[in-house]
Amino acid sequence: MVVALSGYYGFANAGDEAILLALVREARRRGVEPLVLSADPRATEALHGVEAVPRTKPAALAAIARTEGLLSGGGGLLQNKTSNRSLAYYLGLVYLAQALNKPTWVFGQSLGPLSPWGRRFTAPALRKSRAVVVRDRASLALAQSLGAPPDRLRLGADAALLLEPPRVSREAGLVVVVPRARVPHEANLRLREVAERLRAHGYEVLVLGFQPGFDEPALEPFDGFARELSGDPRRALYWIAQAGYVLSLRLHGLILAAAAGTPYAGGSYDPKVKAFCEESGAPYWELPGDPEAMLRVALHRTGPDRSALRDLRIRAAEGFNRIWGRPG
Repeated sequence: MVVALSGYYGFANAGDEAILLALVREARRRGVEPLVLSADPRATEALHGVEAVPRTKPAALAAIARTEGLLSGGGGLLQNKTSNRSLAYYLGLVYLAQALNKPTWVFGQSLGPLSPWGRRFTAPALRKSRAVVVRDRASLALAQSLGAPPDRLRLGADAALLLEPPRVSREAGLVVVVPRARVPHEANLRLREVAERLRAHGYEVLVLGFQPGFDEPALEPFDGFARELSGDPRRALYWIAQAGYVLSLRLHGLILAAAAGTPYAGGSYDPKVKAFCEESGAPYWELPGDPEAMLRVALHRTGPDRSALRDLRIRAAEGFNRIWGRPG
């Protein structure tokens, strides 16, 4: 079975590419071959070893027509806080597939925020999908309020939690700091202050950017620190798996830390960050953050609850089982 995958793929964002890495692996374990709608098909094919086509018309339309279904996700696709145009794009593909009598799955997503118009536009897509698997409880409640059928609605988790970390030696004295562009400038400056204080305590600090072409401004305040900027999720996971602690202003800095077994704390620039930290039992701060509190959790390596993380991984795997069955 060939299934089209729709998400924020091909934009060199290590977080979304981590989701795709997990989607491709779990799909193939269940006899499903992905066809990825990508902003950069050649890069996607090289990075993931899959067939990819342009995400825009008419290539995306032709791809959906020749596949056996469309999976929308994962990530935060169905929201119109970013723009109405983004929501219209992702829902438009779902409605197109449904018009062609193709099964659709809304998978691994954080839903919302949605305006009243966004709610009206999203609700029919959820009701007509074969399965709706969301990655946090707030999204579950929103999907319920939009009329997603209870027998098709499931609480899952982010697919990237199922990634396997590389076999590297843990360096307790290494702290990975993940800034983010387009958050209040003060948030990155306070993260920089924490990095300086960690270095004064004898820690090695690596500043890790997740999206070339986007995160360069966020790395500028960290002049004088070791810095890495890569959209390759394997590269990000490599550094995070070595670290003794992660402080991240990006959701997937936290999720990759969870996959690697590295303790972490996050800055909540979006409700999805707060939701993940609360569900995993990890500390978090509202932006711009208190440097003293951030330093304290890093020095004490205050991390998530292991049983909560185990439950999240089970939820992530069961989400795949719900849509495509158990691995063969």
